[in-house]
Amino acid sequence: MVSAFRTDPFAGAILQVGVLAGLHGTVGLGRYGWLAGLLCGVVMVAALSHGLRRSGGRRLGPADWVTLSRATLAGGVTALVVDSFSRPVSVPALVGLTAVALALDWVDGQVARRTGTVSALGARFDMEADSFLVLVLCVHVADQVGPWVLVIGAMRYAFVAAGWVLPWLNGTLPPRYWRKTVAAVQGIVLAVVAADVLPAPLAVAAVVGALALLVESFGRDVWWLWRHRARRASLPAAPVSPAPVAPRAEWEPGTRVLVTRRPAEVGARRP
Repeated sequence: MVSAFRTDPFAGAILQVGVLAGLHGTVGLGRYGWLAGLLCGVVMVAALSHGLRRSGGRRLGPADWVTLSRATLAGGVTALVVDSFSRPVSVPALVGLTAVALALDWVDGQVARRTGTVSALGARFDMEADSFLVLVLCVHVADQVGPWVLVIGAMRYAFVAAGWVLPWLNGTLPPRYWRKTVAAVQGIVLAVVAADVLPAPLAVAAVVGALALLVESFGRDVWWLWRHRARRASLPAAPVSPAPVAPRAEWEPGTRVLVTRRPAEVGARRP
């Protein structure tokens, strides 16, 4: 009997192949696009399988399936972007996939809230799908606005990497809806620029504005974590209790960021 740990993520691989086949049959997809798209599918299956094992969950929730659809669309966008290095690709198809993926970003949060299926795995999956799509879009528009746009796509990964060296960056942040708003702005602006409907100066100005918002958002959180680093380090270890209080999971309004609350603990991780 096949474990649910494998069947749910494997469905994502099937969806990914379906997206790639649809692109191949409609707008065309070269060998490099296929390879990039299939690689996205393999990584997604491996990451989800690992996430399910670590979380102890047996299968994906309703909102996770929406996020899975977004991830496969991001894989399709990746295939087109990689293909564009060797042959012309359909800009309407690329922008269309991006637009649907961005719309589903709102849908999965609504589904998670209405079905009460918010989870740490779902929040992380949502975050990674957003970050990866933004990074791929940055690669695509780099020829239009300049390679500096890659800073937008790399910023979140740099933040995570910095946390390996500076542990205080892994602290708990207070909920802030502005983070999700800024993240959405990045995707929308990059999609519009990718559509090539703006004059070059206006496209550059739009991306600069999006980058400024992102720097402000990250900067505010880094400053908050820096100010509270000593307090976090000085917190005593939690005493062992024969009857521990179970954590209470809540979702941050308008997002799929899971907020796990214990006594004297409030906040959510940085998306």
